[in-house]
Amino acid sequence: MTTFMGYRRPDGRVGVRNIVAIVSAMDNTNACANRIADIVAHAVPITTPFGRTQIGHDFEMTLRTLAGIGAHPNVAAVLVLGLSLTSANTLADRIRPSGKPVEVLGLQEAGSTMGLTMAGVRVAADLTVAASEQTREPCEFADLTVAVECGGSDTTSGIASNPTVGLFADRFIDAGGTIVLSEPAEFMGAEHILAERAVDPEDGQRIRDMVKWFEDEAKRNGVDMRGTNPTPDNIEGGLTTLEEKSLGAIAKGGSRPIVEVIDYSEPATKRGLVVMNTPSAACESMTGLLGGGSQMIIFSTGRGNAIGAPISPTIKITGNPHTAAVMKENIDVDVSAIISDSEPLETAANRLWDQMLKIAQGKLTRCEVLQEDQLSVSRFGPSV
Repeated sequence: MTTFMGYRRPDGRVGVRNIVAIVSAMDNTNACANRIADIVAHAVPITTPFGRTQIGHDFEMTLRTLAGIGAHPNVAAVLVLGLSLTSANTLADRIRPSGKPVEVLGLQEAGSTMGLTMAGVRVAADLTVAASEQTREPCEFADLTVAVECGGSDTTSGIASNPTVGLFADRFIDAGGTIVLSEPAEFMGAEHILAERAVDPEDGQRIRDMVKWFEDEAKRNGVDMRGTNPTPDNIEGGLTTLEEKSLGAIAKGGSRPIVEVIDYSEPATKRGLVVMNTPSAACESMTGLLGGGSQMIIFSTGRGNAIGAPISPTIKITGNPHTAAVMKENIDVDVSAIISDSEPLETAANRLWDQMLKIAQGKLTRCEVLQEDQLSVSRFGPSV
């Protein structure tokens, strides 16, 4: 099967969810965004601790990421909040080309935070009622972008969950979809393997350069990444070398050629396997993936990591029998039978495929049910 039931957006993209996003353009309207989302069913707050006094590339990245989240195909409509209508429109104008309804409200114009909250509830309620009239229709996997992420890695990650995700990735790409592999700092020691798979030699060099940048930046701040990796929890989980950890990390990207290398929160423009430049921290990385438009995220964990992304369903998969047992309420796909009962990787990948299809068509993930979602736009410079 290469089709699923999704929500067709005005710009032609397809959503697996039908969310009204309450986007705070800056720190001083975060509380209002949260209050509005608490009152209005199916509304999701998108907040940031920054947004003011940022400059240059740093400010551009914040705007691009927040705009990418607002324009995200899983979002049906958007309410943007700002200190003033001017600041709200600066962000809203970047979302409007998506063609979806975009409304703006300013704190100063509303007169107070309670005034903004009450006005926002009225607007968000209308947007939500209108969004509820939208219905799913048949869509192709070619319309889907699925990101792959990992955290809390251990030995089982490299021999069970990540290879399972890799087999899924190959099958998904062969069906016409796009897979985004992130966290280039996690490629260290194995980056040459990925670089050689790039269709464009310049993309191969970009992969090498991204890994080198993270290592050089760490050294500039007095940290030797090769000396501090694997981390203590990785070592407790059985990982012994940096290369071992990196080989496990890249396994979740499968084996297909790399068709494109993109920057943080940039959307993929080609179908196939894509590499995005994100930090290793899961929250920052997934925020970039969200800004780039990934409709779903598959998150492989060994020792356990519960964090998920808002808007994009985050599918948690583990191959660790202990984690599968003690974190059962946080795990969507348990492939620990690969280790405990010699389950074939292909069988486990088929089970992941079945869950992906169900979740794309509305089944809730554990992260969604327990609201284990966070956002953190990466910073690239100081505030002034």
